[in-house]
Amino acid sequence: MPLEDAFSNFTRRDWERESVAGTVRVAVVGIGGFARQRALPAIADGDYCETTVLVTGSPDGVADVAEEYGVDTVVDYEAFLAGESRDAYDAVYVATPNAFHGRYATAAADFGKHVICEKPLETTAERARAVVDVCADAGVTLMTAYRLQTEPTVRRTRELVRDGVIGDVVQVHGGFSHPLLEHASPNTWRLDPDLAGGGALVDLGVYPLNTIRFILECEPTDVFATTHSSGGPFATVDEHVAFQLEYETDATASCTASFDAHARSILELVGTEGMIDIESPFGGVVPQEIVVESGDMRMEYTGPRIDEVCEEFDYFGYCVLTGTDPEPDGEDGLADLRAIEAAYESAETGRQVDLE
Repeated sequence: MPLEDAFSNFTRRDWERESVAGTVRVAVVGIGGFARQRALPAIADGDYCETTVLVTGSPDGVADVAEEYGVDTVVDYEAFLAGESRDAYDAVYVATPNAFHGRYATAAADFGKHVICEKPLETTAERARAVVDVCADAGVTLMTAYRLQTEPTVRRTRELVRDGVIGDVVQVHGGFSHPLLEHASPNTWRLDPDLAGGGALVDLGVYPLNTIRFILECEPTDVFATTHSSGGPFATVDEHVAFQLEYETDATASCTASFDAHARSILELVGTEGMIDIESPFGGVVPQEIVVESGDMRMEYTGPRIDEVCEEFDYFGYCVLTGTDPEPDGEDGLADLRAIEAAYESAETGRQVDLE
């Protein structure tokens, strides 16, 4: 691919290969901050999904949300698990704390409903395996909600790498820091290892981990990690993490994540013939700024901002309506959990851990 053609039709949905009619009716399970602020607006703005059911522990507390989005059916968790109102939805979006993902995903699969589940898919690889198997046995679509896999900047970067624009990728640098306690209480479930399954690595480090796997289209073979916590609210989880991955292609990736540092995210790929730098890829709204160097050429692109959450739900809906297997499926989520568990083992033992 000539570099000057790399940004042609930058925001195209290369996965949208046929026109489809209809929408997927979605039950949103867990009406927390992300569901209210990002998921529900994205579903409303998209083409292929619509919210028809809200599932929450406090139905009276989401009356305003139901009214805003025109949702007629609101049930509590027990009613959902009992199968009430299951004729009102075709799929579920699971946005509960991590430890409950499997409970609601497998219940939905048992009802014959498709599933899009927030990352991580579960708190352990073993529990994630159970989710994958139940959905496979039920014949329903399971998608892990890796929204960056549908984000145009990340998809164009994968194409550039695939086409050899920067040669062979040698090094990748990824980082994501977010000052958690500026936006959440010290009692947040994200600091409870039983509910979250870990700390900064699980909540933030999974973004570079998965995005790099997606772009390189290969799996890590080894991981070495270190973690640090200062105590206090972070006493039982990793406040900071650094991890290095080696890949099947002999590329290496150096990644960091932090719950207690200035908000920042980076992704840089260095190849034998060039480099790609994405500005702020993991912070929630990608600014569509990318720099590519290839040989003696350098190009910068800044395009219109795209709501990657809207892209994610449209991609999921499209996959369900067309019978297409999503790329960020259950196996994708399971692979990341295996790498996460290996990273924690490495941090505990001080040794590099083999993932093969």
